[in-house]
Amino acid sequence: MPKSKDDLAAVDAYLAGLPDDEQRVLVELRDLVRAKVPGVRERISYGSTVIFARHRDLVGFAAQPKHLSFFIMNPALAEAMAAQIKRTHRVSGATVHFSAEDPLPAALVEAILNGRVQQDDEYAPTSAL
Repeated sequence: MPKSKDDLAAVDAYLAGLPDDEQRVLVELRDLVRAKVPGVRERISYGSTVIFARHRDLVGFAAQPKHLSFFIMNPALAEAMAAQIKRTHRVSGATVHFSAEDPLPAALVEAILNGRVQQDDEYAPTSAL
């Protein structure tokens, strides 16, 4: 179980327990999120979901029995991007389904991250003067 909201060891352990092909794809996804979102924190939620957060939760991913999932965590953004997502993958609510054989394109992940970071910045509490 994670000890804090910044439990990288728990994320590492989760990824290490996956089949090699799923592990490779999710590590690449993790690396992309970390590279594109400075200061992002990561943790395990519900024992099987990796969550990335700044002020609030941004995105997440998990290995499911029949597919991999990328959680956009914002239904309005998922709906706004549905046409773009559906060009390459299936979207259900605010979740994109993909596989190790058909990973998410980096450009799509970056577009989702840009939208989520913008939403997160709008939420960020302002400092009191």
